[in-house]
Amino acid sequence: MVGITAKTMATEIRRQQQLSQQIVAGQTAVSTGISLTKPSDNSLAWVQVSDVGRAQAQQAAWQTNIAYGKARAGNAESNLGEITNLLTRAQDLAISARNGSLNDTSRAAIVEEMNTIHTTITELLNEKDYQGTPVFDDGTSTLVPVSRGLNLAVVGTRQDVSEGIDVNGAAMTMDDIFTSVLAAVQSGDDATVAGAVDSIQSAISHVVVEQAKQGVRGDRLETIGERLTDVDLDLTERRASLESTDLTKVISDVSAKLLQLEAAQSAFARITKQTLFDLIG
Repeated sequence: MVGITAKTMATEIRRQQQLSQQIVAGQTAVSTGISLTKPSDNSLAWVQVSDVGRAQAQQAAWQTNIAYGKARAGNAESNLGEITNLLTRAQDLAISARNGSLNDTSRAAIVEEMNTIHTTITELLNEKDYQGTPVFDDGTSTLVPVSRGLNLAVVGTRQDVSEGIDVNGAAMTMDDIFTSVLAAVQSGDDATVAGAVDSIQSAISHVVVEQAKQGVRGDRLETIGERLTDVDLDLTERRASLESTDLTKVISDVSAKLLQLEAAQSAFARITKQTLFDLIG
């Protein structure tokens, strides 16, 4: 009789422990708003949440790539803007060099500033960010994955900017143009300097086109980033709908289990007391 009573008591204790655990789980679900914490809660929903989680991780990786691409695109567009301004200044200097009344000192000052502009443009073309990543790619644009099956070139190459400049039908580099401009200014020949002014205008037009291309790259990254944000919001809502707590149902269940536990504990206390009394007797 005592063995059976002990076994019954052990079973009742386990049942009350399970009730207590269920109550704690319900209270946690109410406080956190999340009721799906393990596969046994809802196996189908758990699989769907796992799928959504993987999709969110992939989305996060693409968003990181978008941020990286936008930073690079912004740096490239900024440098192209500076290069355009420097070329415009070089053109102004070349035009002023056509003034036949310039003395040797003034001409030397123009040459010195031209050299500085050339050096600065070269530095802008070869500049790297704080992480050591070049502003412009070298030779071939690096493709960055930004969505499923979509890899984008986020910046142009240094060669795109500094080479293949059409000057009266001839392809010239930025270095070639500055070499010819400096020689023209130093010669003092008006016709030669006039040709130098035209070559600088060709360089300006070339860089403006590259700047426009870079703007298109930046805009596309922005558009794709917005699309990824929309998808991420949808995934977040989907996950919330799978994991979130139905407060009315959970509170009702917790209240019912509390009543069950209180009743079980009360009955268990009476039975335990009577059993001990009987054993003593």
